[in-house]
Amino acid sequence: MTAPDSVTPAGSLAGHPHLQDLAGFVQASPSSYHAAAEVARRLQAVGYTRVDERADFPAQLGGYVLVRDGAVIAWRIPEGAGLPGARVSGAGSAGAVPVFRILGAHTDSPTFKLKPRPTTGREGWLQAGVEVYGGPLLNSWLDRELCLAGRLVTEDGTEHLAATGPVARFPQLAIHLDRDVNNGLTLDRQQHMNPIWGAAGGRTAPADILAVLARTAGVEPGAVRGFDVVMADTQAPGLFGASEEFFASGRLDNLSSVHAGLVALEAHPSPAPAADAPVIPVLAAFDHEELGSASRSGAAGPVLEDVLRRVLDALDVAGQGPARSFAGSWLLSADAGHLVHPNYAERHDPVNHPRPNAGPLLKINANQRYSTDAAGAAAFAGWCAHAGVPFQEFVSNNAVPCGSTIGPISATRLGIRTVDVGIGLLSMHSAREMCGAQDPGYLAAAVGSFFTGA
Repeated sequence: MTAPDSVTPAGSLAGHPHLQDLAGFVQASPSSYHAAAEVARRLQAVGYTRVDERADFPAQLGGYVLVRDGAVIAWRIPEGAGLPGARVSGAGSAGAVPVFRILGAHTDSPTFKLKPRPTTGREGWLQAGVEVYGGPLLNSWLDRELCLAGRLVTEDGTEHLAATGPVARFPQLAIHLDRDVNNGLTLDRQQHMNPIWGAAGGRTAPADILAVLARTAGVEPGAVRGFDVVMADTQAPGLFGASEEFFASGRLDNLSSVHAGLVALEAHPSPAPAADAPVIPVLAAFDHEELGSASRSGAAGPVLEDVLRRVLDALDVAGQGPARSFAGSWLLSADAGHLVHPNYAERHDPVNHPRPNAGPLLKINANQRYSTDAAGAAAFAGWCAHAGVPFQEFVSNNAVPCGSTIGPISATRLGIRTVDVGIGLLSMHSAREMCGAQDPGYLAAAVGSFFTGA
C-alpha cells in the first residue's frame, strides 16, 4: 500500500523552519573553520561588514563580523553608542557608556584530526593517520560515512576551505572475529582508529588523501604547505520519535549555541535607540573549547577582550569608560548540557532531572565549573520570561565530576557577569547527538531577548 502524497516522510524537517535552518548550518559547518566562515557569510548577507583585524575598527551604526581562524566574533553598533566629538570617560562624565550583551559559544566538536604525512594503509587499504581531538565517544564513530573538512594553506599563504563528501569510515571488526565484543568493546586510539578512505591501486582515486582535499578546494596538491583538517559525520540531521519530538545531528555540541546567536543577530538587523545605556549585542564563537580554550582563537586567549576594547576605543570611550562598560555587561555562555538519561538515571542529580522539550538548561555548579550565580539565575529567568520560553536547572550528581565551559574562563579573564546555559542533549560527544526538537528554538528565542537588553 502506497502512502498518500500528503503524508510527511518520517524525519522530514518540513514545517520546522528553525530546525531546518539549524540542519543547514550544521551541514555547512563540518569544521570550526567552515562554521566561522558560514556565520560571516550569513551576516554579510543581511548587511554586516567584514572587519580586518589589521585595520582600525569602525564606529558607524551597523553590524560587523571578524573571523580569526576557526573563531568568529560579530557585533552590532546601535544608535547612541558613541558621542561624536566627545570622549566618554569614567571621571564625571554624564554620557551613557555602551554595555555589551555577549553570547559566548564554540565552533569545535570532539573529532579526529589529520596528522602530518596522513596517507597510510596496509593490506591493500588506503587509510588516514588521525589524532584524537578532544574527548569523542570513540565507538560512536564506527561504521559511519565520514567527510574530511578544514583549511589548507598554500605556498603563497592563502587559506582555502576544503571539504570532501563521504569518503572515510572506521569499520568495526565483525563479531565472528571477536565473539566477546558485546561483553566489552575496547578501542585502542592508535591501533584501531585509522579510517579507510580508498583501495590501493584504485582506478580513479589519487593515492594521497591531501590530493583528495586539494581537489575539493580547487588547488594543486603540490601547493599545499599546511593543513588543519578534521573528520565529521555526513548523515543529514533529522527528526525522529513517535511524534517526531527529537532532533538528531552531528556537532550539536556546540553548533546549536552558535546558531542560536547567529539567528538572533540576523533577526535584528536595525538596532533600535536605547533608552538607557546603549546595548551592543555580540556573538563570540570561539575555537578549541574541547581542548581547554588555550589558543589565540580560544576563550582563554585575548581575542574577545581585544575586540571589546577596540570597539569601545572606536566609539571614543576612554579613561574609566571601558571598566564601566564591562561592569554593566553580561556574558551568556551557551554550551550544551545533559538531559537525564533514562538508562543511567543514577548518574544524575536525584532531584534536578532536565527533560527534552522543557527549555534550555540553566547550568549551576558550586565549584564554579559553571559561572551561574544568584544574580545570573534571576537575569536568565527574566530573559526567558520575556521571550515566552521555559527553562530548567541542571546540576551534577555529587559523585560524578562536572564538566566546564568557556563561562568561567571568560568571566575570569574579563570580569563580566556570566551565566552558563545551553540546550540539553543525550549522546553528548557522540558522532551524532540528540535533543528535544523544540529546545533549539527555545534557546534562540531566549538569546534574542538577551540581546535586546530586556
